[in-house]
Amino acid sequence: MAAVAKTKLSRTEQRDLDIEIGFLEGLTRRDPNYIDALQVLGDDYTRRGRLEEGLHVDLQLARLRPADPLVHYNLACSYALTGQPEAAYHALTRALDHGYRDFRWLAKDPDLAGFRKHPLYRKLRARLRAARAERR
Repeated sequence: MAAVAKTKLSRTEQRDLDIEIGFLEGLTRRDPNYIDALQVLGDDYTRRGRLEEGLHVDLQLARLRPADPLVHYNLACSYALTGQPEAAYHALTRALDHGYRDFRWLAKDPDLAGFRKHPLYRKLRARLRAARAERR
């Protein structure tokens, strides 16, 4: 998922992103199961600060690709960005159950910054440590 930009987008970047969003919205209206377009659209919504719409797209992708770990990871990011830490925790748990293994990114992804302050993040880290110890 595209991290929410820390720097403000220029007018040109905003315009270009809005044009791309409009195009992708048209594609996904015609084919609501167009996974590649939905993935880019969700990222674009997030970059543009349209977090609720990004969450809606990520929920749709989770229905279409229920075993895809990256889809669940992105859904967790959307939940975290919209202030839903419990839902973010459950989506991250599903991502891990389905094979998500980029633990370094999980620990520094700016989309999860708020979630990392929540007690459920400590619970998730404990689970990851236990899994690593089990593999040794």
